[in-house]
Amino acid sequence: MTSVTRLREYRDQLQDARFSGVRSFTDQNGESVQYRSQAEIERAIAALDSEIAQLQRGRMALVRLQTSKGL
Repeated sequence: MTSVTRLREYRDQLQDARFSGVRSFTDQNGESVQYRSQAEIERAIAALDSEIAQLQRGRMALVRLQTSKGL
């Protein structure tokens, strides 16, 4: 499981790459990613934002199931 802090760091690095016009990115592990366009970087950032928001919301405390035998 990835922590919110690590996702934010990755997002910040992608933002820096986006604003500088760079389309390739190397993470802390040395893995390199080549983006085809700025739009692709923006989609990656949006996906990270979504994941961060989901992790910050936490888990649902109550799940209610409803079943039926039918008619």
